[in-house]
Amino acid sequence: MPLPQSKNRVGLGHAILNRRAKESRNRNQSEFHTTDTHVGQPKWTKLQSVTHEGDLEEFLNTAQMADADFTAERRNIQVISTPNSSRTRHNPYLLTPQQEEEVLRNHRENKDRLRVPRRPVWDANTTPAQLERAEKDSFLDWRRGLAELQEGVGLVLTPFERNLEVWRQLWRVIERSQLLVQIVDARNPLRFRCEDLEKYVQSMPANPVDMAAVEDRASYVGPRKTLLLINKADLLDDGQRKAWADYFTQQKVTFAFFSAADETARQLAKAQRDAQFEAARQQEEVDVADSPRDQKDLPDDAADAVRDTLVLHDDPSRILNVLELEELFLQCAPNLSLFRRDDPALPNDGVPEKLTVGFVGYPNVGKSSTINALLGEKKVSVSATPGKTKHFQTIHLSPTTIICDCPGLVFPQFSTSAADLVCDGILPIDQMREYTAPSELVAQRIPKDILMRTYNMPLPTLSPEEGGTGAPTGLEVLTAYAVARGLVRQGQGNPDESRAARYVLKDYINARLLFAHPPPGVDADEFNAGQREHMRQMLPEHHANELKMPSDLRRRPITAETSKSSHLDQAFFGTGANVGVNTKGRRRMPPVGRLLADGTQEPLEDIRSSSKKHNKGHKRHKQRSGQGLA
Repeated sequence: MPLPQSKNRVGLGHAILNRRAKESRNRNQSEFHTTDTHVGQPKWTKLQSVTHEGDLEEFLNTAQMADADFTAERRNIQVISTPNSSRTRHNPYLLTPQQEEEVLRNHRENKDRLRVPRRPVWDANTTPAQLERAEKDSFLDWRRGLAELQEGVGLVLTPFERNLEVWRQLWRVIERSQLLVQIVDARNPLRFRCEDLEKYVQSMPANPVDMAAVEDRASYVGPRKTLLLINKADLLDDGQRKAWADYFTQQKVTFAFFSAADETARQLAKAQRDAQFEAARQQEEVDVADSPRDQKDLPDDAADAVRDTLVLHDDPSRILNVLELEELFLQCAPNLSLFRRDDPALPNDGVPEKLTVGFVGYPNVGKSSTINALLGEKKVSVSATPGKTKHFQTIHLSPTTIICDCPGLVFPQFSTSAADLVCDGILPIDQMREYTAPSELVAQRIPKDILMRTYNMPLPTLSPEEGGTGAPTGLEVLTAYAVARGLVRQGQGNPDESRAARYVLKDYINARLLFAHPPPGVDADEFNAGQREHMRQMLPEHHANELKMPSDLRRRPITAETSKSSHLDQAFFGTGANVGVNTKGRRRMPPVGRLLADGTQEPLEDIRSSSKKHNKGHKRHKQRSGQGLA
């Protein structure tokens, strides 16, 4: 007789069998072999953004692109143990000041080697197959150069786009556009700016086919122009914008400050006012011609801004509005007659009738929000994830301007550590595994009093005699946040610093904890002094709970001569004759209440009222057999 079949027929063996059966049915979609192809898959799957690859996936994808077989090799592996962080307060995942200075020097020396992939030269006689093969070879050479910087030189690079299809979209946007706008975050413009992209745009001829006829490609300068748009400029004060304006002016970079969030809020407020005015007009039956809002639906004070000629050198640190930004596009654009193509089939002898402005930028820098603010209504979907826009799309902004939106691209940049990438929003917070180093950077950049006021929490730190410096570390900030918010590990009761790190880092990226990186050569504390003082005025002051101690000791400050331990001893034992110390030999210890959250003890009346009374008078005893029977 066979054994009965259980309904709980689950386990590791069954899971392995089920997975192998599923892989056998979907063998062509595994993408774990170099022979796999994209036949039968939708076109949008080829444009998925790929910024992270494991060692095996990167090796297989590279071999597939090169159309080459491979043989596995055994490599030597060296395990490096991390130093004991309990003996030193320096985080092992961060660089020391000496190491950081050396890394920055290497960045300056290898600056020219950090490039974006170029599209290979082609002409009218190049076949699609030949062009595709040339693009793959050029892309592989570019990736080998970046790998040499990482492995040979030992530099740390940001995650960059590894999908060739996404770079092809950038190439098409550059070829279509006469003006390329690169959008960066105002809190760290140099992190999101790609200088080599500007060189690549300026080296493109008007007609890409004419590249084959260019003799000296290294020194050739084409007619295309670039513009650096510093978005989220509302997070900087006037002095900070002035410092960045001076820096970019010295670097001879065409730039402008813009705030998509402020423009969107202004347009929303205008729409609400227009709706209220329209309701009042219908109620009062006022003629439309007599309406004071007959200015072609321009926002407040926008008509005066349009009538005045936009001159950037008057105040380059000023934040532009939508109409001024559109006017700036026309001023920075090259002469469209330079893009003439000798083709009788094209209208107007091949001269473009409208200016095409290409938008390029990292995810989460406000590229789509800027386009939506320019259009006045939502036309482009907003997302912080790379690859949301699968193809470039053209949008008609005005009778003279066309916007060409490029998919979000993560360009390769130098970095000192992976913690900087997390704090800049390049690496996703929800997928990070090491949280101590990014939290340490937040603790170094945000002052202690601002952290206490922002989260309304005490932030205890170690004194110098206890091995500290008085400034909070990353773990101290996370522990204080977890205790204040009740974030504990399941089954342990200890503060959950990992969950606290995700909340704190998201507040840092969303500018609740505001820190702006200064231009090169400017001190960070001096650069953020004005913003910090403004935050101290806006945030309520946190009053730390004081221990109950004699008034004379509470008024006396703790100086260097009076250590923390002696101060606590005096506060506990007191200075008078009535000392609250229990000595040996007393019959009964006085009752002591539990410690409340504010440092005081619970009154004795509350303890007696809340104590559990055991009434043993009516307790029923266990009866044995034969007892209690009459």
